[in-house]
Amino acid sequence: MARYTGPSWKLSRRLGISLSGTGKELQKRPYGPGEHGPNQRKKLSEYGLQLQEKQKLRHMYGMNERQFRRLFDEAGKRHGIHGENFMILLESRLDNLVYRLGLARTRRQARQLVNHGHVTVNGSRVDIPSYRVVPGQVIGIREKSRNFDIIKEAIEVNNFVPAYLDFDAEKLEGTYSRLPERSELPAEIAEQLIVEFYSR
Repeated sequence: MARYTGPSWKLSRRLGISLSGTGKELQKRPYGPGEHGPNQRKKLSEYGLQLQEKQKLRHMYGMNERQFRRLFDEAGKRHGIHGENFMILLESRLDNLVYRLGLARTRRQARQLVNHGHVTVNGSRVDIPSYRVVPGQVIGIREKSRNFDIIKEAIEVNNFVPAYLDFDAEKLEGTYSRLPERSELPAEIAEQLIVEFYSR
């Protein structure tokens, strides 16, 4: 299954979560899409809840199903809690960390910056959005790309950088100083439901 390229606002309303991170999708119409969206009172089954939670997380990080499942299986081979390990692996993706540093306004924009070769890791250009960054590595913007308006606008708008990242706005560089704790990751995701979904 290929990466989702359809209307993201519609999907955000369907899942009840802001996939862009801006929250704009749900401000005007905080209900599901379609003619019957405002009046839907359908109660989800246990399977439906698990599937919805999995789809929330998958679309939040912009991954296809095969990629998502492979990362989930890898998380299960590590020591610790399966769901938390999975969330930490997702958070360690390069496109996500570019977004978390405030170099892009959305994960989609961050993915595009990485794809087009504007991002470096330890000084070397990396154009793979799923590249796994390890603690201690430095993420930056290429010299030629530092005057991009979208990057400047993103930095101006951003007012929060997570504690596990150190960001230098003058150099446009950030260090992934340590692995995040569960309390620092998206609170709206119940990862235990995803573990249950794949454990059926």
